[in-house]
Amino acid sequence: MPGRVGVVAALVAVLCACSAGSGRTSSDRDLSAYTGLATWVDLYDPDVLAHPESSVAAMVQHGVSTLFLQTSNYEMSSDVVRPARISRFIEAAHANGMEVVAWYLPSLVNVARDQRRSLAALNFKTPDGEHFDSFALDIESSIVKPASTRSARLVLLSRRLRAAAPGTALGAIVPAPVGMQRLPWYWPGFPFVALAKDFDVFLPMGYFTYRSHLASFSGPYTRTNIALLRTKTGNPALPVHPIGGIAGVASTAQVRAFERAAQAGDALGASLYDFSGTTAAQWRELQPARYLPAATRASG
Repeated sequence: MPGRVGVVAALVAVLCACSAGSGRTSSDRDLSAYTGLATWVDLYDPDVLAHPESSVAAMVQHGVSTLFLQTSNYEMSSDVVRPARISRFIEAAHANGMEVVAWYLPSLVNVARDQRRSLAALNFKTPDGEHFDSFALDIESSIVKPASTRSARLVLLSRRLRAAAPGTALGAIVPAPVGMQRLPWYWPGFPFVALAKDFDVFLPMGYFTYRSHLASFSGPYTRTNIALLRTKTGNPALPVHPIGGIAGVASTAQVRAFERAAQAGDALGASLYDFSGTTAAQWRELQPARYLPAATRASG
Protein backbone atom coordinates (compact mmCIF):
# COMPACT_ATOMS: atom_id res chain seq x y z
CA MET A 1 0.00 0.00 0.00
CA PRO A 2 -0.19 2.07 -2.01
CA GLY A 3 -1.85 -0.88 -3.71
CA ARG A 4 -3.95 -3.35 -1.69
CA VAL A 5 -3.26 -6.33 -3.92
CA GLY A 6 -3.14 -9.84 -2.49
CA VAL A 7 -0.19 -10.63 -0.29
CA VAL A 8 1.58 -7.38 -1.10
CA ALA A 9 -0.18 -5.45 1.64
CA ALA A 10 0.80 -8.06 4.20
CA LEU A 11 4.43 -7.90 3.15
CA VAL A 12 4.54 -4.16 3.48
CA ALA A 13 2.76 -4.40 6.79
CA VAL A 14 5.68 -6.31 8.23
CA LEU A 15 7.99 -4.30 6.96
CA CYS A 16 18.32 12.32 -8.65
CA ALA A 17 20.01 11.69 -11.23
CA CYS A 18 19.53 11.09 -14.93
CA SER A 19 19.85 8.45 -17.64
CA ALA A 20 23.13 8.18 -19.47
CA GLY A 21 23.57 10.79 -22.13
CA SER A 22 20.41 12.72 -21.37
CA GLY A 23 22.36 15.71 -20.12
CA ARG A 24 19.79 16.34 -17.39
CA THR A 25 20.13 15.97 -13.64
CA SER A 26 17.52 15.84 -10.91
CA SER A 27 18.27 19.47 -10.09
CA ASP A 28 16.97 20.37 -13.55
CA ARG A 29 13.64 18.66 -12.98
CA ASP A 30 10.59 20.16 -11.31
CA LEU A 31 10.03 18.44 -7.95
CA SER A 32 7.15 20.68 -6.91
CA ALA A 33 4.63 17.83 -7.15
CA TYR A 34 6.38 16.18 -4.19
CA THR A 35 6.45 19.23 -1.92
CA GLY A 36 4.02 20.21 0.79
CA LEU A 37 0.94 18.31 1.89
CA ALA A 38 -0.31 15.51 -0.38
CA THR A 39 -2.89 12.76 -0.30
CA TRP A 40 -3.48 9.38 -1.96
CA VAL A 41 -6.32 7.77 -3.89
CA ASP A 42 -6.11 4.15 -5.03
CA LEU A 43 -8.32 1.94 -7.17
CA TYR A 44 -10.19 0.63 -4.12
CA ASP A 45 -11.79 3.91 -3.00
CA PRO A 46 -15.21 3.72 -4.72
CA ASP A 47 -16.80 6.66 -2.91
CA VAL A 48 -13.90 8.97 -3.72
CA LEU A 49 -13.51 7.74 -7.29
CA ALA A 50 -17.20 8.23 -8.03
CA HIS A 51 -16.98 11.97 -7.35
CA PRO A 52 -13.76 13.45 -8.79
CA GLU A 53 -14.76 17.10 -8.61
CA SER A 54 -16.18 17.09 -5.08
CA SER A 55 -13.30 14.90 -3.84
CA VAL A 56 -10.78 17.39 -5.21
CA ALA A 57 -12.72 20.27 -3.67
CA ALA A 58 -12.47 18.58 -0.27
CA MET A 59 -8.73 18.08 -0.73
CA VAL A 60 -8.31 21.76 -1.51
CA GLN A 61 -10.18 22.69 1.66
CA HIS A 62 -7.65 20.64 3.63
CA GLY A 63 -4.69 22.41 2.04
CA VAL A 64 -3.59 19.55 -0.19
CA SER A 65 -1.23 20.61 -2.97
CA THR A 66 -0.72 17.22 -4.65
CA LEU A 67 -2.92 14.23 -5.36
CA PHE A 68 -1.26 10.85 -5.89
CA LEU A 69 -3.71 9.00 -8.12
CA GLN A 70 -3.37 5.30 -8.99
CA THR A 71 -3.82 4.55 -12.68
CA SER A 72 -3.54 0.75 -12.64
CA ASN A 73 -1.81 -2.23 -11.04
CA TYR A 74 -0.56 -5.58 -12.24
CA GLU A 75 -3.87 -7.31 -11.52
CA MET A 76 -5.95 -4.97 -13.66
CA SER A 77 -6.87 -5.66 -17.26
CA SER A 78 -6.37 -2.06 -18.41
CA ASP A 79 -3.23 0.01 -18.75
CA VAL A 80 -5.18 2.98 -17.39
CA VAL A 81 -8.33 2.13 -15.43
CA ARG A 82 -11.34 4.28 -16.34
CA PRO A 83 -9.50 7.01 -18.25
CA ALA A 84 -12.54 9.31 -18.34
CA ARG A 85 -12.57 9.41 -14.55
CA ILE A 86 -8.81 9.95 -14.43
CA SER A 87 -9.26 12.91 -16.77
CA ARG A 88 -11.86 14.46 -14.50
CA PHE A 89 -9.50 14.22 -11.50
CA ILE A 90 -6.63 15.81 -13.41
CA GLU A 91 -8.70 18.65 -14.79
CA ALA A 92 -10.42 19.35 -11.46
CA ALA A 93 -7.11 19.31 -9.60
CA HIS A 94 -5.39 21.62 -12.05
CA ALA A 95 -8.35 23.99 -12.00
CA ASN A 96 -7.85 24.26 -8.25
CA GLY A 97 -4.09 24.79 -8.39
CA MET A 98 -3.19 21.24 -7.39
CA GLU A 99 -0.71 18.89 -9.05
CA VAL A 100 -1.39 15.22 -9.80
CA VAL A 101 1.10 12.36 -9.71
CA ALA A 102 0.19 9.08 -11.38
CA TRP A 103 1.30 5.89 -9.64
CA TYR A 104 1.38 2.30 -10.79
CA LEU A 105 2.08 -0.98 -8.98
CA PRO A 106 4.11 -3.43 -11.11
CA SER A 107 4.62 -7.14 -10.43
CA LEU A 108 7.89 -7.32 -12.44
CA VAL A 109 6.72 -10.67 -13.78
CA ASN A 110 6.30 -9.05 -17.19
CA VAL A 111 8.59 -6.04 -17.50
CA ALA A 112 7.28 -5.14 -20.96
CA ARG A 113 3.74 -4.90 -19.58
CA ASP A 114 4.87 -2.89 -16.55
CA GLN A 115 6.76 -0.55 -18.84
CA ARG A 116 3.77 -0.12 -21.13
CA ARG A 117 1.44 0.67 -18.24
CA SER A 118 3.87 3.11 -16.68
CA LEU A 119 4.32 4.91 -19.99
CA ALA A 120 0.56 4.95 -20.47
CA ALA A 121 0.35 7.03 -17.29
CA LEU A 122 3.30 9.22 -18.24
CA ASN A 123 1.82 9.93 -21.68
CA PHE A 124 -1.81 10.19 -20.59
CA LYS A 125 -3.76 13.23 -21.79
CA THR A 126 -7.22 14.44 -20.89
CA PRO A 127 -9.70 15.60 -23.54
CA ASP A 128 -8.46 19.14 -22.84
CA GLY A 129 -4.85 18.11 -23.40
CA GLU A 130 -3.82 18.11 -19.73
CA HIS A 131 -1.52 15.47 -18.29
CA PHE A 132 -0.08 14.18 -15.04
CA ASP A 133 2.57 16.37 -13.44
CA SER A 134 4.78 13.43 -12.50
CA PHE A 135 4.87 9.65 -12.18
CA ALA A 136 5.78 7.40 -9.26
CA LEU A 137 6.45 3.66 -9.33
CA ASP A 138 5.05 1.64 -6.42
CA ILE A 139 7.87 -0.79 -5.62
CA GLU A 140 6.70 -3.50 -3.25
CA SER A 141 5.64 -6.70 -5.02
CA SER A 142 7.79 -9.71 -4.13
CA ILE A 143 6.16 -12.13 -6.56
CA VAL A 144 9.33 -12.52 -8.61
CA LYS A 145 11.94 -14.72 -6.95
CA PRO A 146 14.79 -14.78 -6.22
CA ALA A 147 15.23 -11.20 -5.02
CA SER A 148 18.28 -10.75 -7.25
CA THR A 149 16.12 -11.36 -10.34
CA ARG A 150 13.44 -9.04 -8.96
CA SER A 151 16.01 -6.29 -8.41
CA ALA A 152 17.49 -6.71 -11.88
CA ARG A 153 14.06 -6.37 -13.47
CA LEU A 154 13.24 -3.36 -11.33
CA VAL A 155 16.45 -1.60 -12.33
CA LEU A 156 15.79 -2.41 -15.99
CA LEU A 157 12.27 -0.99 -15.78
CA SER A 158 13.53 2.10 -13.96
CA ARG A 159 16.19 2.79 -16.59
CA ARG A 160 13.63 2.45 -19.37
CA LEU A 161 11.28 4.89 -17.67
CA ARG A 162 14.04 7.41 -17.15
CA ALA A 163 15.12 7.08 -20.78
CA ALA A 164 11.53 7.60 -21.92
CA ALA A 165 11.02 10.68 -19.74
CA PRO A 166 14.40 12.37 -19.25
CA GLY A 167 12.92 15.71 -18.22
CA THR A 168 10.20 14.43 -15.90
CA ALA A 169 10.59 14.07 -12.15
CA LEU A 170 10.07 10.43 -11.16
CA GLY A 171 9.21 9.11 -7.70
CA ALA A 172 10.19 5.77 -6.18
CA ILE A 173 7.56 4.54 -3.71
CA VAL A 174 9.60 2.11 -1.63
CA PRO A 175 9.06 -0.19 1.36
CA ALA A 176 10.08 1.25 4.70
CA PRO A 177 13.85 0.76 5.08
CA VAL A 178 13.38 -0.04 8.77
CA GLY A 179 11.00 -2.83 7.82
CA MET A 180 13.43 -4.26 5.31
CA GLN A 181 16.15 -4.26 7.96
CA ARG A 182 13.92 -6.12 10.39
CA LEU A 183 12.80 -8.61 7.74
CA PRO A 184 15.87 -9.14 5.55
CA TRP A 185 14.23 -12.07 3.75
CA TYR A 186 11.66 -9.76 2.14
CA TRP A 187 13.97 -8.09 -0.38
CA PRO A 188 17.66 -8.79 0.25
CA GLY A 189 19.97 -6.56 -1.75
CA PHE A 190 17.32 -3.93 -2.47
CA PRO A 191 18.90 -1.70 -5.18
CA PHE A 192 18.84 1.65 -3.42
CA VAL A 193 21.90 3.05 -5.19
CA ALA A 194 20.78 1.94 -8.65
CA LEU A 195 17.30 3.39 -8.15
CA ALA A 196 18.74 6.72 -7.05
CA LYS A 197 20.24 7.06 -10.53
CA ASP A 198 16.81 7.11 -12.15
CA PHE A 199 14.39 8.44 -9.53
CA ASP A 200 14.43 11.99 -8.21
CA VAL A 201 12.36 11.51 -5.05
CA PHE A 202 11.96 8.54 -2.69
CA LEU A 203 8.63 8.01 -0.94
CA PRO A 204 9.00 5.46 1.88
CA MET A 205 5.83 3.60 2.86
CA GLY A 206 6.40 4.21 6.54
CA TYR A 207 3.08 2.92 7.83
CA PHE A 208 3.73 3.28 11.54
CA THR A 209 0.34 1.80 12.47
CA TYR A 210 1.62 -1.60 11.31
CA ARG A 211 4.33 -1.40 13.95
CA SER A 212 2.84 0.32 16.97
CA HIS A 213 -0.09 2.41 18.14
CA LEU A 214 2.12 4.59 20.32
CA ALA A 215 2.71 8.16 19.25
CA SER A 216 6.21 7.89 20.72
CA PHE A 217 7.00 5.34 18.00
CA SER A 218 5.74 7.22 14.95
CA GLY A 219 8.25 10.05 15.05
CA PRO A 220 11.49 8.05 15.47
CA TYR A 221 10.26 5.50 12.94
CA THR A 222 9.67 8.19 10.34
CA ARG A 223 12.98 9.95 10.99
CA THR A 224 14.88 6.66 10.80
CA ASN A 225 13.29 5.75 7.48
CA ILE A 226 14.32 9.12 6.04
CA ALA A 227 17.86 8.82 7.37
CA LEU A 228 18.28 5.24 6.15
CA LEU A 229 17.20 6.17 2.64
CA ARG A 230 19.84 8.87 2.47
CA THR A 231 22.48 6.53 3.85
CA LYS A 232 21.61 3.60 1.58
CA THR A 233 21.44 5.71 -1.58
CA GLY A 234 24.67 7.47 -0.67
CA ASN A 235 22.98 10.85 -1.06
CA PRO A 236 22.74 12.85 2.19
CA ALA A 237 20.54 15.40 0.39
CA LEU A 238 18.18 12.84 -1.15
CA PRO A 239 14.70 14.35 -1.64
CA VAL A 240 12.31 12.29 0.51
CA HIS A 241 8.53 12.48 0.84
CA PRO A 242 7.46 10.13 3.68
CA ILE A 243 4.07 8.43 3.57
CA GLY A 244 2.48 7.74 6.95
CA GLY A 245 -0.55 5.74 8.01
CA ILE A 246 -2.66 3.84 7.80
CA ALA A 247 -5.00 6.82 8.27
CA GLY A 248 -8.03 4.76 9.20
CA VAL A 249 -6.36 3.35 12.31
CA ALA A 250 -3.91 6.14 13.21
CA SER A 251 -4.44 8.39 16.23
CA THR A 252 -4.14 12.14 15.99
CA ALA A 253 -1.11 11.95 18.29
CA GLN A 254 0.59 9.52 15.90
CA VAL A 255 -0.13 11.78 12.95
CA ARG A 256 1.23 14.79 14.85
CA ALA A 257 4.45 12.91 15.61
CA PHE A 258 4.72 11.80 11.99
CA GLU A 259 4.37 15.32 10.64
CA ARG A 260 6.90 16.72 13.09
CA ALA A 261 9.35 13.98 12.10
CA ALA A 262 8.93 14.93 8.45
CA GLN A 263 9.81 18.50 9.37
CA ALA A 264 12.80 17.41 11.45
CA GLY A 265 14.03 15.15 8.65
CA ASP A 266 14.03 17.97 6.08
CA ALA A 267 11.42 16.15 4.03
CA LEU A 268 10.33 17.55 0.71
CA GLY A 269 6.69 16.93 1.59
CA ALA A 270 4.52 14.50 3.55
CA SER A 271 1.28 12.58 3.18
CA LEU A 272 -0.98 10.15 5.01
CA TYR A 273 -2.32 7.02 3.34
CA ASP A 274 -4.98 7.51 2.24
CA PHE A 275 -7.54 10.26 1.54
CA SER A 276 -10.65 8.20 2.25
CA GLY A 277 -9.50 7.34 5.77
CA THR A 278 -8.10 10.71 6.86
CA THR A 279 -10.21 12.39 9.53
CA ALA A 280 -10.77 16.09 10.18
CA ALA A 281 -8.62 15.87 13.30
CA GLN A 282 -5.80 14.24 11.34
CA TRP A 283 -5.99 16.93 8.67
CA ARG A 284 -5.48 19.56 11.37
CA GLU A 285 -2.32 17.82 12.55
CA LEU A 286 -1.01 17.64 8.98
CA GLN A 287 -1.36 21.36 8.25
CA PRO A 288 2.29 22.27 8.96
CA ALA A 289 3.30 19.92 6.13
CA ARG A 290 1.82 22.46 3.72
CA TYR A 291 5.00 24.49 4.18
CA LEU A 292 7.50 21.73 3.43
CA PRO A 293 10.27 22.03 2.50
CA ALA A 294 10.65 24.66 5.20
CA ALA A 295 13.75 26.36 3.82
CA THR A 296 12.32 26.69 0.31
CA ARG A 297 8.99 28.06 1.48
CA ALA A 298 10.65 30.49 3.88
CA SER A 299 12.87 31.94 1.18
CA GLY A 300 10.33 31.81 -1.63
